[in-house]
Amino acid sequence: MSKKYIATPSRTKELLNKYSFAFKKSLGQNFLIDVNVLENIIHQAGITKETGAIEIGPGMGALTEQLAIHADKVVAFEIDQRLLPILEETLADYDNVEIIHHDILKANVEEVIQTHFEEGQDIHVVANLPYYITTPILMKLVRDQLPVTSLTVMIQKEVADRMAAVPNTKSYGSLSIAVQYYTEASVVLNVPKQVFMPQPNVDSSVLKLVMRKEPPVQVDNVDFFFELIQASFAQRRKTLRNNLNRFLQDKFAKQQIETFLENAAIDGGRRGETLTMEEFASLANVIHKELPKS
Repeated sequence: MSKKYIATPSRTKELLNKYSFAFKKSLGQNFLIDVNVLENIIHQAGITKETGAIEIGPGMGALTEQLAIHADKVVAFEIDQRLLPILEETLADYDNVEIIHHDILKANVEEVIQTHFEEGQDIHVVANLPYYITTPILMKLVRDQLPVTSLTVMIQKEVADRMAAVPNTKSYGSLSIAVQYYTEASVVLNVPKQVFMPQPNVDSSVLKLVMRKEPPVQVDNVDFFFELIQASFAQRRKTLRNNLNRFLQDKFAKQQIETFLENAAIDGGRRGETLTMEEFASLANVIHKELPKS
């Protein structure tokens, strides 16, 4: 049976030749050609015959096929029109797959969920994401607070490490906190370049994001909280005090900023990468209370 799977070098090459398909660099197309890796991703995602799955960028259908085998229903978003006839052929045997020709960044995903899945169904996003657009896609999906349980995605290793990073590490930054405010993040698998066609120049990892029911911290203003975090990492080598002085110079004197740090019990000589999300929340709330009302 495994010989018929899409995710093999020979079957992928056969399809590329049959449809005279040329990879588009602008779409970050790297197709998976290893069934074991795909089955591992599906296992990590927690896909069962009861669950629904949303896929982004199915390509020729390698992951889609495995999702169709293991899940109740699969809805896949594909932006590249050239792949639609290929998907029609490769997924012909599966009646539980819906392909939507749409840009995920412009799609109303919540509406798609209501249309294609049972009410209250356990839904997971599972995808091999184009590396050039990973962060915008994931941030859109988590910020939209979609009714999904988790997102399990193959992405560039360096980005996965940043999203799952903890304080006091080189990878920890504003992206780590933004992702972890909405989800519990963990790297569940590292994947070698050899399982892709064409081979990418970077290493890959599978990142699992489990949606939180509640954020781990309470903040008075979410937008300001994230602005403060971005500012705190603006120049990583500088102290928190320096970054804050630059960020708040139009609104507060340096002495006032020093008072904010004291009230939040944070040493201004520390760097942003040493602060926990709780400390950032505390500092954001202290400062936000004193911000001039516009």
